Amino acid sequence: MTERSDQPAPPDQRSRLLAIYLNDHLAGATAAVELARRLAKAEVSSPDGPELDRLADEMAEDRARLADAMRLLDVEVAHYKTWALWAAEKAGRLKLNGQLRGRSPLSTVVELEGLLLVVTSLASAWRTLRAVAEDAGPAGAGPGTERLDALLRRSLDQAARLERLREAAVTRVFGTATAQERRR
Repeated sequence: MTERSDQPAPPDQRSRLLAIYLNDHLAGATAAVELARRLAKAEVSSPDGPELDRLADEMAEDRARLADAMRLLDVEVAHYKTWALWAAEKAGRLKLNGQLRGRSPLSTVVELEGLLLVVTSLASAWRTLRAVAEDAGPAGAGPGTERLDALLRRSLDQAARLERLREAAVTRVFGTATAQERRR
């Protein structure tokens, strides 16, 4: 068992831990892009289709920005993690959703919740990278704080949009009022 300490990890360990952290987020972002594209395709004819398509494109861009940040920080991509979560996303399609064939109305709710989790997690990653960038100082290698701030704002906006879509899907599936409708 390791002892907890309020002291930062030694520099060599920090680099290793940052690599693990960023690779975990990259793998999650990869799976999320696959999920977002599949959801957008499934909902293409619904009123939410264009918004889901925009979100999928933005999530793909954010994944690319995370990979760029990793390159700038000299963090090697752990491809096995990316492939493992990509495969897990594919396997997740086999989940029981109340129907043996095709999509269940519940599929959209569950998939939106999954995307919301990843987008919220990525917002935390942008905050962490910003702290790392600030610690490195103005001459430090890595993504700029302004870019990270913009990525954080976009993640927060995506989370808000996903939550609205999720509430609407919950209303369609379960016939419940959304939080916004209850406030009226």
